[in-house]
Amino acid sequence: MKVAFLSGTSIVNSTLFAAWEVRTIETAFGPVTYKTKGDFALINRHGYAFPLPPHSINYRANIRALADLGFKDVVSLNSVGSLKKDLPPGTFVSCSDYVGLQQGPATFFDTELKGGAPGIANNLIPLLLEKLAPEFTIHPNKVYVQMRGPRFETKAEIRIVQHWGDVIGMTAAHEADLCTEAGLRYNSLALIDNYANGLEGTEIDFAKFKDLVKDNQARVNRLFTRMLEILG
Repeated sequence: MKVAFLSGTSIVNSTLFAAWEVRTIETAFGPVTYKTKGDFALINRHGYAFPLPPHSINYRANIRALADLGFKDVVSLNSVGSLKKDLPPGTFVSCSDYVGLQQGPATFFDTELKGGAPGIANNLIPLLLEKLAPEFTIHPNKVYVQMRGPRFETKAEIRIVQHWGDVIGMTAAHEADLCTEAGLRYNSLALIDNYANGLEGTEIDFAKFKDLVKDNQARVNRLFTRMLEILG
């Protein structure tokens, strides 16, 4: 099965893809470096050199690269914060919808009066949920709230947006928008690394966030290993 993966924070320190071939493709929106093995490709959304913060990611180049490479199915793994007390850190979720009110380069239609209803296809998620169980429990049909970043949200912002969705992040809505426009099927997986700022008494900062991501690295590696087996 020909599948592309989008990930970021969770694979920065992973050795799982160390032996994959590194290639670069030129797109209409700039060059994109990716890793490949067999029918799989992997893009680190933050880049493989200097990690780009979420608001500086070239989303259009990343998604255009996958389309130009002939991929139709995309599986995205995002690091997210929880907006719900019953979704603690360490929980895997799949989002079926999203709120993306923050501005950004989330369209290919700069000079055309075009558009449509965006969404998350999740065409591979039923298969993944079935085959990953019982080792992994993934909570489906969650709502992703996107904020701009790179800073975390204030406690007041969290009190507002926790009524909008289940998890919060900085990247998935842009990617889902662009995949819809490019005719790609976007599949959502996310690992909750932290409670959102102020939730359950959490005081979040970037140093704590990096430690939490590091703590979850082994589980992310195992999840990717199983997905490659299932989709291979």
